[in-house]
Amino acid sequence: MVYSVFMKTDEQTIRGTLKVVHLAPHFDISGNGVVNVAIDLACMQARDGIQVVFVGAEGSFADLLKSEGVTVCSIPLSSTRNYFTAFRSLRRVLRDFDPDIVHAHMIPGAIFGFALQLRSRFKLVTTVHNSGRFGTELMSLGDVAICVSNHLAREMLRRGMPARKIRVVLNGPLDSPRLTPGAEPLQLNHPAIITIAELADFKGVGDLIAAFTFVGETLPLPYLYIVGQGPDRSKFERQARESGSAQRIVFCGSIPDPTPYLQSSDIFVLASHREGFGLVLAEAREAGCAVIATDVGGIPEVLEGGTAGILVPAKSPARLADALKVLIEDKTLLGQWRAKASSNLDWLSCRRSAAETLHVYEEVLQKNE
Repeated sequence: MVYSVFMKTDEQTIRGTLKVVHLAPHFDISGNGVVNVAIDLACMQARDGIQVVFVGAEGSFADLLKSEGVTVCSIPLSSTRNYFTAFRSLRRVLRDFDPDIVHAHMIPGAIFGFALQLRSRFKLVTTVHNSGRFGTELMSLGDVAICVSNHLAREMLRRGMPARKIRVVLNGPLDSPRLTPGAEPLQLNHPAIITIAELADFKGVGDLIAAFTFVGETLPLPYLYIVGQGPDRSKFERQARESGSAQRIVFCGSIPDPTPYLQSSDIFVLASHREGFGLVLAEAREAGCAVIATDVGGIPEVLEGGTAGILVPAKSPARLADALKVLIEDKTLLGQWRAKASSNLDWLSCRRSAAETLHVYEEVLQKNE
């Protein structure tokens, strides 16, 4: 097991002098979990008096970041056509800002940070948000690599990342500055089943549509709301049309703040084939949905080993359908799982995640003292 190291230091002094640069794919409102985590962390750090610069391709989170006191630099670090230009622009930002920490949330950022660290004083921290991408091992270029679940830490160990570099800081999306407090619920048809995910094969959306089709053969009442956008949307829409349940499957597109949908739904499903953590599971729990999710990756950690949500095998529409039927047919059981999901949420807060990340920063900065 890999543990975070908590250093006893004068946090207030460090916060008042610390300068951090976050490197992310972009700062757009698109439902990208990596971006959402980076945005939350940058905002929470700025609230704590840390000087923060956020670097990524232009996006609609710019106003939020600026309102929180974060300096925004639009540099498309992930654009393969502009690597050299992006490198020079980032070098200029780091030279002018002179950060203590550069925190890379994706592979190109880790590579750029490592190359630019050779002539700079900053420490490079990386965050491994998932393990499905080619070249994830390059996140070990950081002085320290944060993994957002214990599952990812074990996966990175298997893939050759040195144990001495790995720290675990579980994600904490609740009380996020991205979300609007007091959002009004929507008028959905009930029982309302919802998923919020990138519309891609690895998210298991096709499995969910198949499971919903099985359920619809005996239970004609439930509706399925699919929130998100992605490369396989047209394929899933075609699958829905051919399922015989098309009139009860609603594609909602990408929603900046899905809270109203979650608050209005009965059951949340995440049918992923792989998942580093699953931010939306925490948000579904907070909204009071009963949760069904696949037993893969970091999902069991978010659902506390199955005590806060029902775990089913991945790529098994039949097992998923069975779990859905049980909850839909038994309202008492549905209420019990909703109550289980919405309890013990403090550990999923942004504040906790930001504090543990600060401890990692303190540790890596003290190594040369």
